[in-house]
Amino acid sequence: MSGARGRSAKMPSSTGYLVIAIVSAVLLFLLLWWILVSSGDEAPWLPAGLITVVFLLVALSAREVLMRRAWTRYLLENGIKPDSSKRSSHGGSQKKTFSVTLHSAALRAIQKQSAAADIPSASPDAHLDVAFLCQDFLASTDEVLRSGNFSSEKGIALKSGQERVHALHKHHLLIWARDQSRALTYEAQHKARASDKIETANKALECIDSALVMYPNEIELNESKTAIAGFIASVRVAHWVELAERSAFKGQYRRAIDRYKDALFYLNDEAVKADVKAAGTQRIEREIGKLRDRLRAKSEADEGPNDETPGGAS
Repeated sequence: MSGARGRSAKMPSSTGYLVIAIVSAVLLFLLLWWILVSSGDEAPWLPAGLITVVFLLVALSAREVLMRRAWTRYLLENGIKPDSSKRSSHGGSQKKTFSVTLHSAALRAIQKQSAAADIPSASPDAHLDVAFLCQDFLASTDEVLRSGNFSSEKGIALKSGQERVHALHKHHLLIWARDQSRALTYEAQHKARASDKIETANKALECIDSALVMYPNEIELNESKTAIAGFIASVRVAHWVELAERSAFKGQYRRAIDRYKDALFYLNDEAVKADVKAAGTQRIEREIGKLRDRLRAKSEADEGPNDETPGGAS
């Protein structure tokens, strides 16, 4: 079946990647050299060479990540191999069986990348990469389990591998959500504009929400979500309080009162702590009371001259 063989996944080749990168670099150098010569550059080889070197450095730095992902995906995709002894008499369909060797190799690849992600200097994205690999592995093994084309011993190996990968998936997804949301929250705290603070903090919430879809009962995740929501509410409260103070300074007392009421609205968010809510509400209501007193005083001052007699000004 040449068609089936043509569709099978090819083993990733590091050598092939390097050859393609080098050939691309040479072609890039020649193209840049030709363009610079045409434009009259006196030393066309210098900028062309610098750009080509940068291109090669980027390609080589990306090689490890790309090849690691390609190799792991190859192992996962080939964890189900065609069993030629079980083809139908018509040759149009074939059953698939489980390969212990490739299953173990895929597990080792995931565990190796998991160990690399757990070093202190690793970025949150490294944990997310492992979580994605775990999802691919679990999807592949679920397909095998549904097919039922394996012995009892292989079934035990499958389920054992799934348990280990489930644990790794949870471990890395939770670490990614925690570290990425912390980094974004820290970034949000140091933004100058309120809108930028809220936008960045919402990105942190999205990270946590994506993990909560898989693990909704995680206490730490829910606590982090509440804390970030409280931070967003506090930013909105501070924003409206600042606007209210500006309006009051300009003598726009009614507008200041309206803006203080907007601040009260966000202060009543359920994510805001009770003691913070009580203290903030008390302060804002006190300011609103002062503004209403000023409004009354201003109104009385405006109405005062109308009560005087025409000759009273003499």
